[in-house]
Amino acid sequence: MSSYCTECGTLLVEKELEGEGLVPYCEKCGQYRFPLYNVAVSMIVIDESTGKILLIQQYGRPVYILVAGYVNRGEKLEDATVREIKEETGMTASRVHFNRTSFFEKSNTLMCNFTAFVKDASELNPNKEIDSYKWFAPDEARKNILPDSLASKFLNAYLDGR
Repeated sequence: MSSYCTECGTLLVEKELEGEGLVPYCEKCGQYRFPLYNVAVSMIVIDESTGKILLIQQYGRPVYILVAGYVNRGEKLEDATVREIKEETGMTASRVHFNRTSFFEKSNTLMCNFTAFVKDASELNPNKEIDSYKWFAPDEARKNILPDSLASKFLNAYLDGR
């Protein structure tokens, strides 16, 4: 929780709000300030024809993760999923399916995970955000994704439930 008002910068106090419990309150503005956080999508990208899963490497790190990106203000999660896949990989998602969410404290971000199916993996043309990529069979993806990461939790939950 931010401890200062996002409008005026005054230190917030906790004040009872009927039906909500204790909520951060700005005494100067006279307003309750509900917590603010970022929203992002992460995607388990699957080639429909082979069933293989795309994992990527980014930012000079030698570990495999899922494709992900932030949601724009006013954008639907599903639209952000399709947009991010197109921007980062050049591929078009033919369908997307919501999986689950998890809050990522380090970046104050609500991560929303989807499975996204692509019909034409030959469209793959990664942008500069992706250092490297590889298509993995599901069991190989499980073994190669960054261990103990949010990406691995999303992938493993998907694989365990399919």
